[in-house]
Amino acid sequence: MELRPYQQEAKAAIFREWEDVQSTLLVLPTVTGKTVVFAKTAEDCVRQCGRVLILAHRGELLDQAQDKIGKVTGLGCSVEKADQTCIGSWFRITVGSVQSMMQEKRLERFEHDYFTHIIIDEAHHAVSDSYQRVIHHFPDSHILGVTATPDRGDMKEIGSVFQTLAYEYTLPQAIKDGYLCPIKALTIPLKLDISKVGVSAGDFKLGEIGTALDPYLEQIAQEMKRYCAGRKTVVFLPLIATSQKFCAILNASGFQAAEVNGNSEDRSEVLADFEAGKYNVLCNSMLLTEGWDCPSVDCVIVLRPTKVRALYCQMVGRGTRLSPGKDHLLLLDFLWHSERHELCRPAHLICDNAETAAQMTADMTEKAGHEVDVTEAAQTAEEETIAKREEALTKQFEKFKTRKRNRVDPLEFAISVQQLNLLNYQPAFGWECAPPSQTQMQALENRGIDPNKVQTAGMAEQVLRAACRRQTDGLCTAKQIARLERYGFRNVGAWSFEAANSMIARIAAQGWRRVPPGVDPATYVPNEVAYGT
Repeated sequence: MELRPYQQEAKAAIFREWEDVQSTLLVLPTVTGKTVVFAKTAEDCVRQCGRVLILAHRGELLDQAQDKIGKVTGLGCSVEKADQTCIGSWFRITVGSVQSMMQEKRLERFEHDYFTHIIIDEAHHAVSDSYQRVIHHFPDSHILGVTATPDRGDMKEIGSVFQTLAYEYTLPQAIKDGYLCPIKALTIPLKLDISKVGVSAGDFKLGEIGTALDPYLEQIAQEMKRYCAGRKTVVFLPLIATSQKFCAILNASGFQAAEVNGNSEDRSEVLADFEAGKYNVLCNSMLLTEGWDCPSVDCVIVLRPTKVRALYCQMVGRGTRLSPGKDHLLLLDFLWHSERHELCRPAHLICDNAETAAQMTADMTEKAGHEVDVTEAAQTAEEETIAKREEALTKQFEKFKTRKRNRVDPLEFAISVQQLNLLNYQPAFGWECAPPSQTQMQALENRGIDPNKVQTAGMAEQVLRAACRRQTDGLCTAKQIARLERYGFRNVGAWSFEAANSMIARIAAQGWRRVPPGVDPATYVPNEVAYGT
């Protein structure tokens, strides 16, 4: 099986990281083939005479990994779970249940060097005691954690286990590259009150969600008649009883709906009939979050509110695969009222910080009843957030802009070049938390960025990467930004290097005393700017 370009890059990056560190992380969005990547990674480890443990906390993940490894590499796997063991097997890849592996008597059967590599699926669980017990038993193993896009809070915890981020492929990039279909979200102007629903183990209580949702099912069905006609729709609900009830309501409303759950004896037949077009709506109570693919699904409705981003992405991911005649996925959202508890919304699929996600959600609420491309909406929300942040920080930096200086504050640089990720950056991995190195300090100095305002090596790395990208793209430098802002020019970060250089030369021709005649720095915009072109 030939890997996609980003999958090849990911695998190569993993082995590069393993040359310098013992543990590293891979981040790939749902349905972009993370299992394929770690299967091919495991294959290469075996070719190097290694022995690999695939570790997961759920049986279906182990089954999925075993099946995918066989299909992708042709290699067999042994199993370490319950009464099954890999000891004595000639297979060099083992899929293991962490619940079984963590048992002291079980671990004692393994030499400390038995596994050369450990791959952890759903790596955000690796911080738990059960995973740590297994990892510590094999102290010299190289470790790979694999996860879909994690929350920032997850990254801070994950960074305590994994030393580096080997590779990250984002949902917007996957859509842009043509591997996933575009997503359009539509907020239905129907308020669903779940303010009385409690929380257990970090997420909403399913039983209470079902009770809270019940009064709205008839209204939701009517809204679906308006927006889902002609579409193949999957609906996620909190309980089997709720799913069955909603299915009956949909059929009474004119849909051809079916329902599947873990107890359905005809599940395979129903899924096949849905794919063949016998049904146009499929209701389920979290059965289809993973391990099921129907690329022609072009509408997803999440009526199982969740605080867990990974779960939300899994549900929406059922509709992001490409299919002939499918130009986008429609994601229906509602005006959830939850008071104290924030829940995942379409913005959380694509925004990498809470501030932008909140802005995008507010924007979508204002546009309720209209389809919104989530990639475009996220870009707009980021620009709006930057503008608000810039307004808040402008006064802080205004007194410095008129001073003669050759270096720019890194936060001011982030605003000028519209890099919100720099403003929101928080170190996660151990090396990121360390002070900047002398090499980084000198590099910042050389690029006109004040190194004394950069507190961590991770921040220094982010700022330097942004500066390098700007140089590659032909955009103005931090030094040019600082000089031109001193004369009152605005949004200089959007200028090209040549435009900034030309204006600086014109100011120099005035003896550095004033801007050229006829130029108003407050309103001046070069003929070509980078943003929006």
